[in-house]
Amino acid sequence: MANCNKHRMGELYREFSIHIDRIKNSNLLIIVEGKKDRAALEHFGITNTIELSKKPLFQIIEDVAAKNKDCIILTDLDAKGRELYVKLSRGLSHLGVKIDDSFRNFLRRETQLRQIEGLRSYVEKLSKAKG
Repeated sequence: MANCNKHRMGELYREFSIHIDRIKNSNLLIIVEGKKDRAALEHFGITNTIELSKKPLFQIIEDVAAKNKDCIILTDLDAKGRELYVKLSRGLSHLGVKIDDSFRNFLRRETQLRQIEGLRSYVEKLSKAKG
């Protein structure tokens, strides 16, 4: 059983790494809730972020749409984060912004992570567990 768990941790770590590399090599704008979330992504070399705590939601939606940038919405995976995600997603989609949900869906579906600021410690645990 331990080998099965170790194998699964290795798979999750590889899939996480693929997502991170794809995001780093893309031109996608990443929307996060705050500075701790931004710092967690910067640890992985992702710097093209916007914090929700800096401006009103409507202004962020308008700014992103004005830049003609496709984006990833990486709000937390808890109730408040899901509510923010829905508001952002609807507003941005209405203005023609494409939203890439693949990383968010991976985190939601394949991990127990609920706060984006916990990405670094989560990946460190995966790395240790896979051996």
